[in-house]
Amino acid sequence: MNTAVLYGLLLPFLGTVLGAGMVFLLREQISSWLQKLLLGFAAGVMIAASVWSLLIPSINMTAASGGVEWLPAVTGFLAGMFSLLVLDTFVPHMHIGSSEPEGVKSGLGRSAMLLFAVTLHNIPEGMAVGVVFASVMADNAEITMAAAMALSFGIAIQNFPEGAIVSMPLKSSSCSRRRAFTYGVLSGVVEPVAAIVTILLIDILHPVLPFLLAFAAGAMMYVVIEELIPESQNGRHSNIGTVGAAVGFALMMLLDVALG
Repeated sequence: MNTAVLYGLLLPFLGTVLGAGMVFLLREQISSWLQKLLLGFAAGVMIAASVWSLLIPSINMTAASGGVEWLPAVTGFLAGMFSLLVLDTFVPHMHIGSSEPEGVKSGLGRSAMLLFAVTLHNIPEGMAVGVVFASVMADNAEITMAAAMALSFGIAIQNFPEGAIVSMPLKSSSCSRRRAFTYGVLSGVVEPVAAIVTILLIDILHPVLPFLLAFAAGAMMYVVIEELIPESQNGRHSNIGTVGAAVGFALMMLLDVALG
């Protein structure tokens, strides 16, 4: 694993760590309108990344190999959506701003369930980064190192506000600043872990890379539709969330097209 790939795998995690570090700099809870703006921004980044960085390369990769262009993209996308649906149904967790836990009943505290919710959110992001860099290491012409770094950088950008959104509510409820920071950091650990596991399994996964690219896109879109968009549009200031989504989408599209 060369240095550039290692940096690319760790970049999204760094974004989460820096965002979680806001608990040491900000005294007050993040305002409602700013939180909606950041949630919308994250949704826009993930939608654009799902299309340009994952689904389009999946289709092009299949076409280049002489396969049925739409098959891995469609089946992988749906498999990713339903896999996250299963996890969301059974893993105990609680979304930010909600007082009702989801998943199977458990004795976990609110902080632990918030951590699980964000961890579920980060699994597809880590998988997406891992499978894109795995494609680069497999010398696949459809994905360049620049395109892979663009995806990694885009996810890192949206992970920064996400880390703050996770840590700040914990600090204002029952956690100390240090503990809230630790929870925020732990929520992002799954990303490099998922990415590195994907890289290590490259020899086994290479034949199904188009499917895996689409799978990661489906998993990311589940998070967008199930969590980010509803939370950014709930209550007042919903237009701010829409503006954030537009900016996030445009930025991720720019990064991918310009660098890819």
